[in-house]
Amino acid sequence: MRIQPAGMACAIALLACCAAFSQRNDSNDDTSTRSVQGIVTDASGHPVAKAVVQLKDTKSLQIRSFIADSDGSYHFAGLSANVDYELKAEYDGASSPKKTLDVFNTRKTVTINLKLNK
Repeated sequence: MRIQPAGMACAIALLACCAAFSQRNDSNDDTSTRSVQGIVTDASGHPVAKAVVQLKDTKSLQIRSFIADSDGSYHFAGLSANVDYELKAEYDGASSPKKTLDVFNTRKTVTINLKLNK
């Protein structure tokens, strides 16, 4: 069976369109999610292990929690770029002021450090 040059050209063009479309969808997925990370510190600036960091979705009011690592670090991934989030930390009666990750912050990975006050 012999393939005609016009048929081969159509097949190649179709494959190129499919590849371009799949790459375009992947890039859209990259811009639709983001992450936030940071370090929880006490009033004197020392990292606080086991502090509870809460992330509140201001649209659905869903709250996610993370227990800070031994170096005080926390991380939330898979966050919508179209939603504002509120963050706060608590540990042993101390809490941090609320901080907001808003839709105007377009960075893929955002760092928000939280400082505990008594």
